[in-house]
Amino acid sequence: MPGLNRADRLQIMLTESELAALDDWRFARRMPSRAAAVRDLLRRGLAAEGVELATAGRASKEFGVTEEGVESGS
Repeated sequence: MPGLNRADRLQIMLTESELAALDDWRFARRMPSRAAAVRDLLRRGLAAEGVELATAGRASKEFGVTEEGVESGS
């Protein structure tokens, strides 16, 4: 993706069986790299938990916990 900036690095340690499972999943889906597979699995896991990922151009104020205009305790 042109202009994609990945300035942060995350290092994880996996067991042999975890790495084999990741590689099997990756190859079955023709993912280009382990990093791409991990990013996709992370995105899927967060989505399954109801976590909305930030998208370009959205302001932080758009990620509120309560509905707009609703005061807590009213």
